[in-house]
Amino acid sequence: MQVGPPSPAGRTPPHPLPPGRASPWPVVAAVLVGGWTVAVTLATQAGGWVTDQVLLGFGRDRVGWLWPVLGLATVVLVGTPALLLAVLPRSTTVRATGRLWLLGALALGVLTLLRVVPPVHHEAYLAALAGVALLTTLAVRRSVRRSAGATPAALGPGGAASSADAAPEPDGSPEPVGRQRGLRRLGPVPLLAVAAGLALLLPWAWLGALGGLLETALALLAAAALGVLAATLLDATFWSGFAVGRPPRPARLVLVGGLVAGVALLLLAAGTGQSGAQLPALLTLPPTGFALAALWAAAWRPAADPADTTRAGRTATGWLVGLAALGPLAFTDPEEITLLLVGTRDVPFWVAAAAGTGLAVAVLVAIGYAVLLARPTARTPSRRVAAVAAVVLLVAFGVVDLGPGQPGLYGERLLVVLRAQADLTGLPTGAPGRAGRDARAAEVYRRLVTTAEQSQADLLKGLTRLRLDPVSYYLVNAVEVDGGPAVRAWLARRPEVARVLVSQRLRPLPAPAGQSRGTAPPPSGPEWNIRQIGADRVWSQLGVTGTGIVVGSSDSGVDGTHPALRAGFRGGDDSWYDPWDGSRNPTDKGGHGTHTVGSAVGRDGIGVAPDAQWVGCVNLDRNLGNPAHYLDCLQFMLAPFPAGGDPFTDGRPERAPQVLTNSWGCPPIEGCDRGVLRPATAALDAAGIFVVAAAGNTGPWCASIDDPPAPYAEVLTVGAVDAQRRVAEFSSRGPVPGGAGKPDVLAPGVGVVSAMPGGTYAALDGTSMATPQVAGVVALMWSANPALVGDVDRTRRILRDTATAATPTYRSSNPTDACGGPSNVTGAGQVDAFAAVRAAQG
Repeated sequence: MQVGPPSPAGRTPPHPLPPGRASPWPVVAAVLVGGWTVAVTLATQAGGWVTDQVLLGFGRDRVGWLWPVLGLATVVLVGTPALLLAVLPRSTTVRATGRLWLLGALALGVLTLLRVVPPVHHEAYLAALAGVALLTTLAVRRSVRRSAGATPAALGPGGAASSADAAPEPDGSPEPVGRQRGLRRLGPVPLLAVAAGLALLLPWAWLGALGGLLETALALLAAAALGVLAATLLDATFWSGFAVGRPPRPARLVLVGGLVAGVALLLLAAGTGQSGAQLPALLTLPPTGFALAALWAAAWRPAADPADTTRAGRTATGWLVGLAALGPLAFTDPEEITLLLVGTRDVPFWVAAAAGTGLAVAVLVAIGYAVLLARPTARTPSRRVAAVAAVVLLVAFGVVDLGPGQPGLYGERLLVVLRAQADLTGLPTGAPGRAGRDARAAEVYRRLVTTAEQSQADLLKGLTRLRLDPVSYYLVNAVEVDGGPAVRAWLARRPEVARVLVSQRLRPLPAPAGQSRGTAPPPSGPEWNIRQIGADRVWSQLGVTGTGIVVGSSDSGVDGTHPALRAGFRGGDDSWYDPWDGSRNPTDKGGHGTHTVGSAVGRDGIGVAPDAQWVGCVNLDRNLGNPAHYLDCLQFMLAPFPAGGDPFTDGRPERAPQVLTNSWGCPPIEGCDRGVLRPATAALDAAGIFVVAAAGNTGPWCASIDDPPAPYAEVLTVGAVDAQRRVAEFSSRGPVPGGAGKPDVLAPGVGVVSAMPGGTYAALDGTSMATPQVAGVVALMWSANPALVGDVDRTRRILRDTATAATPTYRSSNPTDACGGPSNVTGAGQVDAFAAVRAAQG
């Protein structure tokens, strides 16, 4: 159909070629370009997200240029054939198709640039998305005006002008004033679009959860801006190319026009949201193209005024696309759409379920609207009927969100680190052994609390007045508060504040993720790793099993009912703390903490110090943490307090465990920077508490020991070896900033059998598995020589001096992959429990 001024008497202009002689090749070219566009878009979006996840899994930094490069590649690969399609064919409909896809590719390229914003700053990304989408809309509209020249702004079916000035009444009289007033109301077609958009939001209200207040408001703004952009791209000029004749052919309009619009919406969806959030949009947004086609068909009735049609169609497009985009933007955190949570029914599972359900809803809406609105004899429902449908869907949305959904706001918080940190120099040496350790721990606790109370007083008054729900910490002098970018900027300018970090919060799930269980058979004697480090010889030949020592575990929790762990729990009202869910008894859903505690103190041949006791704290929930909850647990280990107690006033440093095992690290994606936990480990070291930490599983890259607390000099950092004493390829390596030699020692970490929830067992790999074994060796050493308790420096020297050789492994034979020497791969070697206990006794 020729796009231009209306033909005489409103007749449809003739095709460039007479019927029967029209060339099919432009249509074939359009089909090929459309298929190519879909393939390229899906490949680049999925490939970019997988690349992000692989880098995250290996502990590597985000590649800042990844998404801009992928966006540019998409613009070139999609935009080039779309440009050819827009200028070469004689068919104006095919050319309009190419022009739409070209604009969609350019919009995708611009929106993709925003992914250089780190995911941790989600509010900033959403604000930028809204602004850039609106600017892109203005640019597209200006481009359309220039290309149109004197042509009317939009055309109706058959080429009729849609401008109010160019559209006289049937009798030639001007449009009555009453109709102009009526245009202010939302008509039936936009109301039907609202109903369809709310239907697409129902799966997200059921399976997702909102972020913070500002985050949600910005998501609404970004979704609205995307709706405006879609309404600009899919305007009346585009749809008129598929609405030939009066009345238009509904089948052509819905099937062909809807398909072309769906490809354009796929491009728009690819630019919607941070890496991960665009994946569900790729499923749910394109099918709405068919529903939009049916809505435009409903707007184009024989008696419809072109001006009404344009307004109704644009409004309907904006509402439907905006509401469809709102689900992925507002109801999920892109940082939680991660492979780190795959394997259980966590956020990735529920996002996939919401996207799949949304796809089904979109298809049903498209089919239903096509049948209801796009038949030649169909009549558009009255405004009252459309309004009732929209209200019913709105009520259904509220019922679903408040019922099976997760109502409320679950935004991130901020960790405000203060400049003043406690002075822990000049601590009394005290008597050797447990008494001296307890005295030092009490003095460290006193100084930390005093410093925090004095330096936080004015800040807490202001935060409380603003109702930002402050929570104070003393182990690191810090405060956790509610707030977004504005609060963060205000806090960062305060003179007593050193820096402000994001403290991540997980959004709730519609159903529990389930408890991890093992499938390995119960052990029949000391496991191979216990024999390899000589712990069984310590039991049998030296008679030392860890009696009198308490090991503290900060992890996903502990199954306190497990047969290998039940008897070892210290008990009392200050041996368990769960800052995530507030559980009062030791429990573990993920299994990671149960496994690590089992390797440290478990009985039945799985633990190094089977008669030592344990206490526990939950610092990981669904395998993710944040700096505040890491601090919660480390504070609890310095000065345990009863359930519901105040860490500042109810702490009991004399009840602190002697040894801490930490099979976790806090990467930037969780909100930590390199130094945030350094005051905490320094304080624990000063208190005479031995801290063991996992090196991480981001080898074989050099300098991969980088997530706190592993790089700190005050912790003993543990790498992993296999049964042949070779360094596991996944074991992280040094060097680390500051010159400290890391890792310190190694322990078995490949195929280690230990406890899992529900009385089960499993063989797992990781430096997480190696770390608790070294904590168990320290428990054996201090049990064998109580005078050594609290002497952290001497204990570290013994462990290093008695370690046995291990075989280093490297990423390649390239000298740059040698990590500066074998010591940055093996440390002092594999820990030798028997030799270390003998040396401790001597």
